[in-house]
Amino acid sequence: MATSRDDKKLTFRKYEEGDSKWDRWNDAIFEGDHSHKCPTYVHRTPPCQGSCPSGEDIRGWLDIVRGLETPPEGISMQEYAFRRSTDANPFPGVMGRVCPAPCQDGCNRNDVEDFVGINAVEQYIGDEAFKGGFKFEETPALTGKKVAIIGGGPAGMAAAYQLRRRGIASTIIDDHAELGGMMRYGIPNYRIPRAELDREIGRILEMGDVEFKANTRVGRDVSVEDLEKEYDAILWALGCKVGRPLPLEGWDETPNCVSAVDFLEEFNKGDMKYTANKVICVGGGDTSIDVVSVSRRIGTLKDYNENPEDAVTGKIKHGDIDPSLRKACDNVTLTALFPRDQMTAAEHEVNDAVREGVVLMNEVMPVEIIRNSDGRATALKLVDCKWENNGPVKVEGGKEYVVETDLIVAAIGQGGDMAGLEDFANERNLMDADKFYQVPNKPGHFVAGDIVRPHLLTTAIGQASIAAESIDLYLKHAEFKKRPKVDKHHFNLLDKMKEAGLDPAPYTVGETRGTNEAKFAIHNFEDRSKNEVITSDKLFLGHFEYTPRHLREEDAPDSEHVLNHFEERTKGFDDETAAAEAGRCMSCGMCFECDNCVIYCPQDAVYRVKKDEHTIGRYVATDYAKCVGCHICADVCPTGYIDMALGE
Repeated sequence: MATSRDDKKLTFRKYEEGDSKWDRWNDAIFEGDHSHKCPTYVHRTPPCQGSCPSGEDIRGWLDIVRGLETPPEGISMQEYAFRRSTDANPFPGVMGRVCPAPCQDGCNRNDVEDFVGINAVEQYIGDEAFKGGFKFEETPALTGKKVAIIGGGPAGMAAAYQLRRRGIASTIIDDHAELGGMMRYGIPNYRIPRAELDREIGRILEMGDVEFKANTRVGRDVSVEDLEKEYDAILWALGCKVGRPLPLEGWDETPNCVSAVDFLEEFNKGDMKYTANKVICVGGGDTSIDVVSVSRRIGTLKDYNENPEDAVTGKIKHGDIDPSLRKACDNVTLTALFPRDQMTAAEHEVNDAVREGVVLMNEVMPVEIIRNSDGRATALKLVDCKWENNGPVKVEGGKEYVVETDLIVAAIGQGGDMAGLEDFANERNLMDADKFYQVPNKPGHFVAGDIVRPHLLTTAIGQASIAAESIDLYLKHAEFKKRPKVDKHHFNLLDKMKEAGLDPAPYTVGETRGTNEAKFAIHNFEDRSKNEVITSDKLFLGHFEYTPRHLREEDAPDSEHVLNHFEERTKGFDDETAAAEAGRCMSCGMCFECDNCVIYCPQDAVYRVKKDEHTIGRYVATDYAKCVGCHICADVCPTGYIDMALGE
């Protein structure tokens, strides 16, 4: 049992107030047999996975990277981690860079000192797959069914991937020239390297029987009725590409008031190479950070004489620009309704933007667009605000601000473009979905991604996985069963045992009332992962020493060097650092082979299984003839893998 040498840096109390001596376990040892309870090994879902909208087996691939779970013969650690990661999410390189990582917020290690750098290890897995040229495992034979997927963003691509793994072909129809959706057209290249994005998309196409129809809009170039005749099912993964306007008088009539979606798309297509001299973006989320960071990088021209909105709307397209002709924008401002520590943008993204020279105004709300005689915005008036009754309100007696600007960008949310698809639109101009991601009252139609509810890339990927499963059941005319309470891509001990050559024997004995020795069953194990997320109060936190997080290096320029700076911002881990950071994982809900239960069992009842019978989750067993039910093994289990059960 380890104890930290740096207790002051821990975020939990090892002792109750007033404790001054160790508790004695004598009574537990000598009286414990009265309970008739003995240890059983219980698999639960860790909170990182429980917090991950795409449901990745995060603990599993961290265990692989750290060296705890060994790959099958002939597969490297890196490729095995890639396979485990991509069971849920085919974009580890992308998501490891840009996902805001709700998994890290949920990480139980926050109750020790700091979360595990899950994103950083995921980026490592994606980068190693890119360098190693890894491909997905061989796909099953086709079923003869084919699905139309409308939209080639993260939801559409993830659905095509999951469908092909089930033997179902698909055609992705998108109104852009290239696949990727918001990953390509919404996020700048210094956050997602385009070579890695292309490789992760290419892997899906390389599976075969995933076609792509570019520059095609359903409802304009092809009808829904034609798709229904040609395909066995349709998945709507349209995304949300219409930016919400600021709720200010005259917004729609003011030419230099534009949406963040349009701004970023023109930049990412390579058609906007510079912008206005003074830019103000209203937002507070990651999209608004991208707008202001792009503005600082592309700057403006020393001899700038065009209307900035013309590049945003595609009216004009910029050719190649000599970088020496650019200059930094005089002012780039980001406003947010909330305090800095409550902004929805990732904290490090906000910090980087400020370092790059962005002026950040918090707890302010726009109230008026100030225009000149030509009807163009020249400034934005803002006031101090606070959040009340689910909305911002002006602070009485607060300050008023007037920020001069040449371009106002709204980054306050996005909506769907349902033109030509009005029969599918709800009152919010999105699409309805049931719990199986079927479109209500539209048999054979399914939906996933932002068009259901604008959220994270990882949310779209998770919805696509469930939708693909639902489509498979629909095409088989199978019953739709209740979804699990914890609806994730769970580790399966039986699959792991089969992979390790430890398959249980066939069940041939007929009726039996129970056994603790027969080889046809997995003994002393309960899988509660589909019903329960394990919390830190079930762990023995005293086992874990203070271990600071390993941080990724970042190429984050300051305000003097940000102009023309398009190098990738985030630098990935090497093998050693990735393993060290993965090693900080507390393996919540799964044995990580620390030997505490073996060492501390006073009856020598808990023992390691034979090496040729060992695999992850099957490291220890109990001799119930020796066990007295003292529960010490459960008390000292760091991961909460042992419950006292099998008795009254």
